Amino acid sequence: MGKELYEAFPSARELYDRADEILGFPLSRICFEGPEEELQQTRNTQPAIAVTSLAFLRAACEVNPELRRRPQFVAGHSLGEYSALVAAGAMDFDDAVRLLRVRGELMQQAGERNPGTMAAIIGLDIADCEEVCREAGAEICNVNAPGQIVIGGRREAVVRAMDYAKARGAAKVIPLAVSGAFHSSLMRPAGEGMVAPIGEAAIRDAIVPVVANCTARPITDELSIRHELIDQVCRPVQWSATVEFLEAQGVTNFVEFGPGRVLTGIIKRMVRKANVHNVNSVDTLRLPW
Repeated sequence: MGKELYEAFPSARELYDRADEILGFPLSRICFEGPEEELQQTRNTQPAIAVTSLAFLRAACEVNPELRRRPQFVAGHSLGEYSALVAAGAMDFDDAVRLLRVRGELMQQAGERNPGTMAAIIGLDIADCEEVCREAGAEICNVNAPGQIVIGGRREAVVRAMDYAKARGAAKVIPLAVSGAFHSSLMRPAGEGMVAPIGEAAIRDAIVPVVANCTARPITDELSIRHELIDQVCRPVQWSATVEFLEAQGVTNFVEFGPGRVLTGIIKRMVRKANVHNVNSVDTLRLPW
């Protein structure tokens, strides 16, 4: 991912090259050439997605000068919160890359220490999913949209929860190919491991409000940001509530930067009148409005 962008925009190339230098290995090669199993290791996936997302943001700002004006808010899902913090001026690119590499390594280790898995539950509301999790011993991990919730926990608990969700009338239950139960209590060792790196990072007050994963409320001060980055490793991502908050604030234009289109699709479904654009290739850099 990102190879075409790397070749077309020197500003994007600078970010990939800088990430390689920071990490001491060719992350850019893994992004562009794989192998896929190496890219999918969360210790590589996390910095790779952030670098690619920020490279698309940088290139899009060149193509659309109006993007350099301050947005009303920024937000990111899970690791995307780091990209959002860079965009908000609360964190430098270098620190984001370093922290995401550490975060990925710690989460990978936590997944090996406390084996778990995740599953998407489609078609049940949050109350039903919470009840299913209580009965099965699983946990809510991501509340992505109404009727689209990700659960996690130890494998046997998630399997039970999937069966219970089907019995309650879930439209679809999808096991996810992940290396751990992210955003659950099984990630507690990773959250504890992030305390020192986040405490040492040069985080400052955000220029633009960042809608936090854990609370779906805007934060700007550096202490709240530090707490959020520790807490979000083990707590559910409240993306549905984030979108609802942004709509309530009158936000009408949404731009998603980086590989994939999942968040774009969620926002389209939740905010019918929104202008939504996904920047994930050179061809999509220019905004349509």
